[in-house]
Amino acid sequence: MNTVTKSRFGLFFVGLTLVLSVLGGCASMAPAGAANPPPLAQSPFNALPILNLVDPFEPFNRRVAEFNDSIDRSVLKPVALAYRDTVPAIARTGVSNFFANYWDLWSAANAFLQAEPAAGFDSILRFGINSTFGFYGVFDVAGEFGVERRNKDLGQTLARWGVRSGPYVVLPLFGPTTLRDAAVRPIETQGEVIRTLDSAGKRNALYALRAVQQRTNLLRASAVLEDAALDKYTFTRDVFLQLRNNEIWDGNPPEDDKLNADKDESDQPLKK
Repeated sequence: MNTVTKSRFGLFFVGLTLVLSVLGGCASMAPAGAANPPPLAQSPFNALPILNLVDPFEPFNRRVAEFNDSIDRSVLKPVALAYRDTVPAIARTGVSNFFANYWDLWSAANAFLQAEPAAGFDSILRFGINSTFGFYGVFDVAGEFGVERRNKDLGQTLARWGVRSGPYVVLPLFGPTTLRDAAVRPIETQGEVIRTLDSAGKRNALYALRAVQQRTNLLRASAVLEDAALDKYTFTRDVFLQLRNNEIWDGNPPEDDKLNADKDESDQPLKK
């Protein structure tokens, strides 16, 4: 292992330790099972409102969401529409497969950290097959053979280890997330294969292509959101937290661990 690789592994574990210590401390502030007050409930003295524990940064988050919406309306959505209308569907699918293929390696690492070796080996197998026979992942050959894609990330890993999600956060350009997931985002970027490219021009081109492809994949969902939501911010937040909970539990959250926004119980560790 060369010096650069050692330094990257060192950075990963130092960062992970810091995140665990900070978020673990936050999680320990409230006793397990304690009932939290409802959002914006008044104090006994009718003084300042008690903060909503799921979205205490709502005023700030709303401003960031409005900023993101303005960027989306003026830049991202028009580009995504033009991309959808000019690039054939089979080519767009190939672009999605290409980026997902390299994420399979990161998913494998997190699957092993989550004590799911079968999912980890599936992700490694997918990467090997698609990189070799699928033209660097453009074609999902492994999927045709029934090897399922298992999307795993570091935020899910921390959730399985018992680290709570923390407050809901909206990041500029990146959009909805949670405090836990936002804290590990810099660490997760170390797992991106794009970063290994020597040419800054190629890296930026691939980042731009990925952003356009991701926005194109969300065109139908955003249209439904605009038509159905009376309060777009609240609707987006609630749907995001529910979907994130399903991701953490692999789409099968237990009955006694359904998303409860007031109690922040969306991602408790696996029960034995």
